[in-house]
Amino acid sequence: MTTPSPSRHGATAEAATPSPSSASTTPDHAAPSAALSTPDPHRWKALGVLAAGLALIVIDGSIVAVSLPTIISDLSLDLTDAQWVTTSYAVVLSALLLIAGRLGDRLGRRRLLIAGVGVFVLASVLAALSSSGGTLIAARLLQGVGGAAILPSTLSSVNATFRGRERAAAFGVWGAVMAGAAALGPLLGGWLTSSFSWPWIFAVNVPVGIAVIAGALAWVRESREEGDAGRTADGRTVDDGTADGGASSRLAARRGLDLLGAVLSAGALGLLVFGIIEATTLGWWGEQAPLALGGRELHGPAGLSLAPLVLAAGLLLLLAFVLWERRRGARGQAVLLDLDLFRLPAFAWGNVTAGAVAVGEFGLLFVLPLYLVDVQGLGALQSGGVLAAMAGGAFLSGTLARHLAAAIGAPGTVLVGLGLEVVGVGVLALVLAPASPVLLLIGILVVYGLGLGLASAQLTSTVLAPVPPEQSGQGSATQSTVRQLGTALGTAVSGALLAAGLSARTDDLTGQAAGFGQQLTDSAGSILPALRGQGMAPGVIDQLELVFTDGARIAMAGAAGFLLLGLVGALAVRRAAQGAATVPSGD
Repeated sequence: MTTPSPSRHGATAEAATPSPSSASTTPDHAAPSAALSTPDPHRWKALGVLAAGLALIVIDGSIVAVSLPTIISDLSLDLTDAQWVTTSYAVVLSALLLIAGRLGDRLGRRRLLIAGVGVFVLASVLAALSSSGGTLIAARLLQGVGGAAILPSTLSSVNATFRGRERAAAFGVWGAVMAGAAALGPLLGGWLTSSFSWPWIFAVNVPVGIAVIAGALAWVRESREEGDAGRTADGRTVDDGTADGGASSRLAARRGLDLLGAVLSAGALGLLVFGIIEATTLGWWGEQAPLALGGRELHGPAGLSLAPLVLAAGLLLLLAFVLWERRRGARGQAVLLDLDLFRLPAFAWGNVTAGAVAVGEFGLLFVLPLYLVDVQGLGALQSGGVLAAMAGGAFLSGTLARHLAAAIGAPGTVLVGLGLEVVGVGVLALVLAPASPVLLLIGILVVYGLGLGLASAQLTSTVLAPVPPEQSGQGSATQSTVRQLGTALGTAVSGALLAAGLSARTDDLTGQAAGFGQQLTDSAGSILPALRGQGMAPGVIDQLELVFTDGARIAMAGAAGFLLLGLVGALAVRRAAQGAATVPSGD
């Protein structure tokens, strides 16, 4: 390698400075490989395509939220089924992202992106045609497979396509799309459900997916981490900061894929989420109901619920995964998750923050639409309009995030954003009532959305900042995995808290309302519109609405708690980033 120290440090610094403030201090000549390549002339069109691919899967993670009450009613789902409709997508995403990131590095990120979009479009067609909860959940699982191929491909392609200040801007766009698309999903879902029908929330993915495939073929440059790392499929040089790492990339290519690691990680994540969701039905300790599987009923030993056993099995598989990855790493073999990355404090704490924030954000996104539709009596479009307040705040602050980051740094911007999110959800949990003014809710959600845009736009760059560019694919996949695991856990935890709150309060129901307590829990509140339509006595409706609102407040308080945990993690990220900035790079 020529001039190894300047090249390695310079390339790392450049790749790791997506915030404008730090990028401006890193000259382009810091990486000698930059002189050997020319910028991709189609890079901004490619960014648009990558952003569209990202929006496709992020919107699909949240578009179901407002439509879920309608889906519950049409397909006769219970609370557990409703959780799985939302969570199954995120579970598969989180379980497969690590192996997908490695496949993208090996086989080509554009190639994996196109394949992922193809699978995603097919699954969307199947979801739109679903006539039962089981077929819809299966289609959502397949959507997760496609999404797992798309997500790491978009982020690592951005990292491989842009340099210096442009890379900072590209990361800002990527983060803003992540935040804005998630917040925009409910509005789009509400419009499609009310104007057409709920299957259209999936059918709309078809033309968008076809456009993304066409755009990728036309403008997205291929990049990979193989023997020809740093080159496109047609032999052109790509400056992704890995030009000096070709030898190590060729060695990595010969070490093979970590298939057992993929099985262990997927099994661990799947069992953990399964245990949390099914515990609301099976029981958290003592058995409340058997597990129905393949027409058979499975019971736990000695009256014990199967849920804690499933959770324990998930933790054991997670431990086995960590030990396996450490063993392979010690032998110099390719690993699915490079545990050495977690020795970088900003990366480690950044992932804690990303995971906790995702739990809080998607926990809110699961329970709030149920409250708006079932308690407030709003339609799908109206509920989407209320939740659009988050999108408005996120888009506004997402555009301002770069300027704020230039003044106080990316970690500081994340802190401000998370602070606003904690305040927004905390106040919402305090003021929520059966007849809360809708304008009050919108105002609170705008504040929350402002924080969402600031935090999301800069959190990605902050987490990936210390990661060496030759590991950008794995770093991106790790961060995305943590986010998606948080998404799955957010729905699971929020649903569990909602069920626990409803169960605790149903004992307070009196008279005719007492007979509907279990149905209120099982139907995730969808029994309320049905009872109103039947002309049920107002006194009965008032009791049930109050019980459901209290359950929703408990779930939102839990979401606020996870966001607060994310804020604590962000403080640690800022300290780590400040410490790294004071350490001379020394050649």
